[in-house]
Amino acid sequence: MQVVGFIGGYDKSSLIIYIAKILSTIQKRVLIIDTTALQKMKYIIPTMAPSKTYVTNYEDIDIAVGFYSYEGVKSYLGIGGNEALDYDYVFIDIDSPEAFEAFDLKTANKNYFVTNFDTYSIKRGVEILSGITDIMSIKKIFFSKDMTKAEDDYFNFITLTLKVNWDEEKIYFPFEQGDESVLIENQIVRKIKLKKLSKMYKESLIYLTEEILDNPQENPKLEKMVKQMEKGAI
Repeated sequence: MQVVGFIGGYDKSSLIIYIAKILSTIQKRVLIIDTTALQKMKYIIPTMAPSKTYVTNYEDIDIAVGFYSYEGVKSYLGIGGNEALDYDYVFIDIDSPEAFEAFDLKTANKNYFVTNFDTYSIKRGVEILSGITDIMSIKKIFFSKDMTKAEDDYFNFITLTLKVNWDEEKIYFPFEQGDESVLIENQIVRKIKLKKLSKMYKESLIYLTEEILDNPQENPKLEKMVKQMEKGAI
């Protein structure tokens, strides 16, 4: 089981869902745990009878809402204390320092900090990272239409005192207004569709999914799979 943390105050739900969808298309079992304060997935993921805590399936992806520890998820699924969750990948959406400890992100296979450069996302993100007590290695994912060196320099400056070892590589999502409209439209029709997303968004999505995928031999399948998803073939 691979555990991947997605950290930050920026809305990461669509990004996580789309990565999970691509992985599920190549027969990977994926669980998303939404630990955020807003619990956005509770509202954008269709379910028959939502309650305070539940696990629901959405387009072959399991999504857990309202849980703040592995133990809570395992108890809901009827899994014993020493048993592991039966998934290939567990994605954890985090926007609080407390969740670092509850889900022991220090031992996660990969951790990403996701943000754009609006004031709330940056300041909230830094506040979350300030709660890290032990040095962690994290990679940045920046959503920015026109990424500039000044933005990157500013981010590096305000995070100098944090206990984070930043990966030298950064992943950019050149987020266009049209992409946001497509994601909203997909939420309304309750589908995970790639067809109308910009080429740059899809390329970044494939790149990130390839990085997360633990078997490099399967990577060449992703681009073909995404094209099939765009056509509605799968």
